[in-house]
Order: sequence, then C-alpha cells, then structure tokens
Amino acid sequence: MSRTALVTGVGRLAGIGAGVTRRLAADGWDLVLTYWQDYDSRMPWGVQPDDVERLLAELEATGARVVALPANLEDPLAVDRLMADVAEQVGALQGLVLSHAESVDSGVLDTTLASWERHFAVNTRASWQLIAAFARQTAHDGGAIVALTSDHTAFNLPYGASKGALDRTVIAAARELGPLGITANVLNPGPVDTGWMDEELRLELARRQPGGRLGTPADVAGTVAFLLSPEGRWVSGQLIKADGGFSA
Repeated sequence: MSRTALVTGVGRLAGIGAGVTRRLAADGWDLVLTYWQDYDSRMPWGVQPDDVERLLAELEATGARVVALPANLEDPLAVDRLMADVAEQVGALQGLVLSHAESVDSGVLDTTLASWERHFAVNTRASWQLIAAFARQTAHDGGAIVALTSDHTAFNLPYGASKGALDRTVIAAARELGPLGITANVLNPGPVDTGWMDEELRLELARRQPGGRLGTPADVAGTVAFLLSPEGRWVSGQLIKADGGFSA
C-alpha cells in the first residue's frame, strides 16, 4: 500500500527538506513538496532556479510519485489552497513534515513588527493550519507529524520565539490527535550546514560537536524517517534533540 507525505520548505537541493525527501523516497513514500522561492531571494544564498526541477527528477528516478507546489505560507489562505490541491492530485496523506521556516536574525531592540508577524505567520500559524488540515483529512489508519524546530533565542528572537510556539502546538497535537491514530513530534537537529554558515562559524560549531563534525540533511532525514515509520509510531509528544550531542 502506497504512503504519501507532505514535506514543506523544499526549495533547495542543499536544504534539510530535500534531504528528508530523498530518504522518504528511498523508503517507498510518495511525496508532495512545497517551496517558496521569494523567501530564498531574501536570503544570502539566493534563488537556485533549477533546484526544484532537479530534485523532482532525482526523486522520480527512485520510482516515487512526486508533486511540487509553490506555497506562500505567510498568506493565511495558502494552506486551504494547498490542501485542496493535494486532495485533488494525490488524495489522502499519511505523513506531514514541517521543514519550512522564516528565519531573519534580529534581537529584542531591532526586531520590526513586520518581521515579528511574518515569523509567527510562517513558523507558527501556518504550521498549526497544516497540522489541523492534515488531521481532518487523515484516513482511519492515522498518520505521523514531524516538525523541525530550533533552540535559537538571543539575536534570533522572532525565529526562536515562533519556533517555541510551534513546539507547544505540536505537543498539543500529540495529545489531542492521538485518538485519531496520529503521532506528533518536534525534532531539533542542532546546527546543520545548508549554506547559511560562513567558514568561521562552520569551524566553530564543528569544534563544539562531540563527534567533530556538523550534522547533515541526511542525518536529520534518518530520524524523520524513523518517526514516520511503523517502528517509530510509539514515540509521540516529544521534543527530540537529534543533534549529534551538540546540546549535551
């Protein structure tokens, strides 16, 4: 029986979302991906215009059925449109991986109201909408939710605060949606170099890792795949630090 997962925030080949989709496709999942290149255009790495098409070709070569949909999750109506497209094109979902994020550094004194609201719209409100929509369409055999989070706080305030609210939302979902056969967990992968680090930061963070290396999207994907698998479905309502010991 085929399984389909929706994975958000899959706009770049180097990203965590792309790593997750590679692993899930290898494990036999069909996939729906979301991306939003206007966000990438505001980031230091910029838009990689061919990445979505290249990833689609890579995933389809494994035999997976893959659909890619743009989604501006800052828009309060985006989730309704997205889920309508998912229902029409692929049917019911059994997995939901929230790997999208708005992340623009600022602190207590220099965060703007617009930035604060954008972070909470994308990281918290849209995630809640996706969780609720996923639960409403889930078949009788339930499903699994994994949301990626962070422990950033100082000087990355709106990102960290909105991720903290996401954590509570997912843990609430584990309790409220458990009777529907849905598990929900939050995964903190620690520092993963997906193109946002300069060389100085990369070396500093690697020195702080017990194993002497940074995490990779493939490392994160292995934990996500376990939580979505039948073997991982007894784990629910947890904030899991799968960070190579970085937080130890």
